[in-house]
Amino acid sequence: MSKTVVRVEDITKKYLLYNNKKDRFIETFHLSKKKRSKEFMALNHVSFDVQQGEFIGVIGKNGSGKSTLLKILTGVLTPTSGKLELEGRIAALLELGAGFNPEYTGIENVYLNGSIMGFSRSDMEARMPQIIEFADIGEYINQPVKMYSSGMYVRLAFAVAINVDPDILIVDEALAVGDINFQLKCMAKFDEFREKGVTIIFVSHDIHSIKKFCNRTIWLKDGMIQSQGETAVVTDAYLDYLKVEAAGELGQEIVSPVSEESIQEEDGGSSEKVQQKGADAEIQNVNKQSDVVPKKIPQCNILGVTLLNERLEEISVVEFGSKVYARLDFEMLNDAIPEISVGIAIHSVDNKYICGLNTMIDQFPVPYRIGKNSVYLEYTNFNLLGGTYYFDAAVFEKNAYVPLEYITRIAEFYAHADYVGEGILILDHVWRKHDEV
Repeated sequence: MSKTVVRVEDITKKYLLYNNKKDRFIETFHLSKKKRSKEFMALNHVSFDVQQGEFIGVIGKNGSGKSTLLKILTGVLTPTSGKLELEGRIAALLELGAGFNPEYTGIENVYLNGSIMGFSRSDMEARMPQIIEFADIGEYINQPVKMYSSGMYVRLAFAVAINVDPDILIVDEALAVGDINFQLKCMAKFDEFREKGVTIIFVSHDIHSIKKFCNRTIWLKDGMIQSQGETAVVTDAYLDYLKVEAAGELGQEIVSPVSEESIQEEDGGSSEKVQQKGADAEIQNVNKQSDVVPKKIPQCNILGVTLLNERLEEISVVEFGSKVYARLDFEMLNDAIPEISVGIAIHSVDNKYICGLNTMIDQFPVPYRIGKNSVYLEYTNFNLLGGTYYFDAAVFEKNAYVPLEYITRIAEFYAHADYVGEGILILDHVWRKHDEV
């Protein structure tokens, strides 16, 4: 049986909300017992277990309790009530560099962060060479971090966080940061973690990434677990919820249940801002991976996407219901990346996302050699209704997370359909009488 390494049992985190600082002061020091605050339950009786080696996703709108949960798991916050059990060494990628002192050098901040995570100076000395090599910021490692660019700051913070051999890794939003070359290093490290059986708890608005990586997902809503279980089921339900809420916002404004500027902890600690964003912004976050067009790096060039009929003849018009191929041609400039994946997406002329497919999801290995390569995507029954559409194309590292190159609107085509239907596509179907079923 799997070993339970994280047990969250009936965790609650309560804050006190005040209209202004004066009310907070009066309630704290005045002899009158009149309440001037409102209680806000950032987490409300949350319970779940995580098994060793699981890759768990946590989703939910801003203000749903995700950040509070992560801070409790990492010991930054103390729950108001409930029980938390963790087994093994824990590392976290929350607010990168949050523990850095701007006056300290990079080296000094490595020791500082290590002490925060419970490592002795000798422990961090042993890890220093790999941290310096991974961060790759040169002589700046000996300069105060206040002189760093944002990119160098992130690189060092990330290098410290993932080079402590954790048993449990908690990640808020970013599995990979920095420029594309550094992202590739980050993804290689995460592959190493997964192969070693490191338990990973991953919080993100990027549902595509949650679906790719997580074998189980928890959906938080208003501080409570709305759903948990198989990732595909939970994420699809969450997306349906966002779409319904976004449709509601078109007709009327949805008022946020929390409008106060800050939340005061019950034990008198620091305040924490809680933001509520509209569902339309959340849906944009969900598809943000498709909107990113990274800078080209000297590893891959996408040469084009060509639409072909069954006889492998180039076409620009697709007949409804026909079998067609999309050929993706790309050039690999070196073999520094051992495994790659490719993706092709179809958008309508008004930029609606129709269909996105990639070889990682379909578990199709993409062989390549240095120089020109081609991959064919076969559409067995192309049933788009009439209109103009275009392709996006991408070449990724093997996890389909870091794009080596991503080109939008790389090719355009027209779908011709004599069939008179409504919507975007026509599903394969047959009408039958009652006695024929």
